[in-house]
Amino acid sequence: MKRIEIKQLLESPQIGAEVNVKGWVRSRRGNKDVNFIALNDGSTIKNVQVVVDLTMFSEESLKEVTTGSCLSVVGKLVESQGKGQVVEIQASDIEIYGTADSLTYPLQKKGHSLEYLRGIAHLRPRTNTFGAIFRIRHNMAMAIHTYFHEHGYFYFHTPLITASDAEGAGQMFQVTTKNLYRLKKNEDGKIDYSDDFFGKMTSLTVSGQLEGELGALALGKIYTFGPTFRAENSNTPRHLAEFWMIEPEVAFIDKAELMDLEEDFLKYCVNWALKNCKDDLQFLNDMFDKGLIERLQSVVNTEFVRLPYTEGIEILQQAIKSGKKFEFSCNWGDDLASEHERYLVEEHFGKPVIMTDYSKEIKAFYMKINDDGKTVQGTDVLFPTIGEIIGGSVREESYDKLMQEIERRGIPMKDMWWYLDTRRYGSAPHAGFGLGFERLMLFVTGMQNIRDVIPFPRTPKSAEF
Repeated sequence: MKRIEIKQLLESPQIGAEVNVKGWVRSRRGNKDVNFIALNDGSTIKNVQVVVDLTMFSEESLKEVTTGSCLSVVGKLVESQGKGQVVEIQASDIEIYGTADSLTYPLQKKGHSLEYLRGIAHLRPRTNTFGAIFRIRHNMAMAIHTYFHEHGYFYFHTPLITASDAEGAGQMFQVTTKNLYRLKKNEDGKIDYSDDFFGKMTSLTVSGQLEGELGALALGKIYTFGPTFRAENSNTPRHLAEFWMIEPEVAFIDKAELMDLEEDFLKYCVNWALKNCKDDLQFLNDMFDKGLIERLQSVVNTEFVRLPYTEGIEILQQAIKSGKKFEFSCNWGDDLASEHERYLVEEHFGKPVIMTDYSKEIKAFYMKINDDGKTVQGTDVLFPTIGEIIGGSVREESYDKLMQEIERRGIPMKDMWWYLDTRRYGSAPHAGFGLGFERLMLFVTGMQNIRDVIPFPRTPKSAEF
């Protein structure tokens, strides 16, 4: 008999039909006459109840039906006589695919802390919480691809191995085939990469933006969506060493159009979650964050504030004068901390904020400098509970101005002649942004730790599974 997924069975129940479901046991309870098995196959947050008449099955045949075991069940779908479910399956045949020792199985039917579950990341997708999170993660990926496809963007694959540091931070994982115990060095005592695989020092990328710009300046508008890596020794709930980034780059748009794109894109993704992940969101709302769904709806239904950096600093300084306490300073020229961003979004405006025109000293070299010579056309989106969720800007299209900034900052560009060529040959106005996928996931799921929205988190001293 062909298997039916539990999600399909519950959405379109055919009362009286003989059905076959397969999945993992969430719980088993009962008495000497009847047992009730809660079965889940991952297709939905909801279980299907399997009713086992003990006049048809011996206790011996069921002794290995324990929490965590995997079953195939054939039976008749009927209206449920009990509370908690609309339909149930009256089992006529049960096949045990895989057993789970009730003494050692780590996911017994009881509450487990998120910290405990991080230590068994290979099993945590079987829990209600992480089943919901990873189904939502899939849906957010689908929303991203669908949005850009419908708006005429091309999915552009940028390299994971690179010789350039797009962020200029130097926190990169090196890629090499060299014998680390016998490193060849040159006359200056520096490592000689001539015998390395690529013949030069290479690393895992921190961003696909620079290569993405090459695509935009040929195809008009592109987006990247892939893993990026940052060797930042940070154990905060907001940092990962391996994470996913979405980076659209668009030719012929200005700052106002870029902000329109950022707002429209985020609203589309959040609305997709509200429409396609109702059961999972309701579960997370009930279990972890009572205001989750209301917060998601508020983002979709409100216009984002557009706030120049200088005005934002003035608001923060006025708040300090009125008695607001911040851990970090917020003078003009400072890079805003998450506490400043969240104050503006959650307390002052009560809605998302797109902050623009930052001090050029705290932003990247490629951002277009305004006529005042002090600020750049950055467009960062700040969200409730998260702070910065998008970092974007108009890119400097002038070769001369870009070179002046590169030289002023002393940025080594010997391996980036290809990037500069885009400003030498047919340069064009263009802009783009970067969205950390896991930051979006934190907002959409209401989770507090970024390690809980990616299947297998990579953090300092942790690369299990």
